[in-house]
Amino acid sequence: MNKLFFLLGILFLGLIFGAALLRSFEQDVIKTSGGDLKVTFIGHATLMFSFGNKVIHVDPVSSEADYAQLPKADIILVTHEHSDHLDPAAIKILSTEKTALILTEKCRDKVSGGIPMKNRETKVVQGIKIEAVPAYNIVQERAKGFPFHPKGQGNGYILTFGDKKVYVAGDTENTPEMKALTNIDIAFLPMNLPYTMTPEMVADAAKAFRPKILYPYHYGDTDTSRLVNLLKDQKEIEVRIRNLK
Repeated sequence: MNKLFFLLGILFLGLIFGAALLRSFEQDVIKTSGGDLKVTFIGHATLMFSFGNKVIHVDPVSSEADYAQLPKADIILVTHEHSDHLDPAAIKILSTEKTALILTEKCRDKVSGGIPMKNRETKVVQGIKIEAVPAYNIVQERAKGFPFHPKGQGNGYILTFGDKKVYVAGDTENTPEMKALTNIDIAFLPMNLPYTMTPEMVADAAKAFRPKILYPYHYGDTDTSRLVNLLKDQKEIEVRIRNLK
C-alpha cells in the first residue's frame, strides 16, 4: 500500500511539474467553429497545437524543451531535415504507438517510419486536414547554385482546425506558392537571414496572401519591430510577436 501511495505521489508531482512547464511558455487561444485551438510557443521553429483531444507538435527539438514533461503527440509535423527542425530523440520521446509522424522524403534519411508528404499533397490525418506547401529559397544560397533550402525538399503545412486555417511555413522565402495562398487565418512566417526571410520579404508575402494573424517565428536576432512598422498600415493583418527566436 505504501508503495502504491509513493507511485501515486510521483505521478501527481509529475503532472504538477508538467503543468508548470507548460505555463512557462507563452500561449494563445484561438476560437474556432470546432472549439478552442491552443497554441503553445515553445521556441525557434517549435510549436505545439492543442485542439479537442488532439496534440500536434511541430518541429520538436530537444534544445527547446524537456519533452518528457510535455504532452505526448497525436501528430508530429517535421518541415525538413535540418537539425534545428528534425530531432529523432525528441520525436521518440513524444511518440506513442498511435502517433502519426508527418515529414518529407528527405527526413527519412534521418528518422525511420513516418508518413512522407510531397509538396502540394493533402492528407487527412486523425481528422485534421493537412496540406503541404513548398518551402524553399529563391535568393539565399550557401554557395553559388546551392540554396540553403532547395526547391522540392521542404514543406510548410496548412492545418485546418474547424473553420480556421493555420499555415506554418517552415524554412522558406516569399515564394510564388506562398503568395498565392488564400483564406489563411493564422500564419507563422520565418524571418532570419541568411536562411529564410528579411522583414521586408515577410511583409511582402503577408500583403499578398493577407493572413488575419501573423506570427513571425524562427527570427533569431532579427528586429521584429521592423516587421511591425512595415505592416502598420495593414489594419486587416494583426502582427503578434511571441518568444520564438
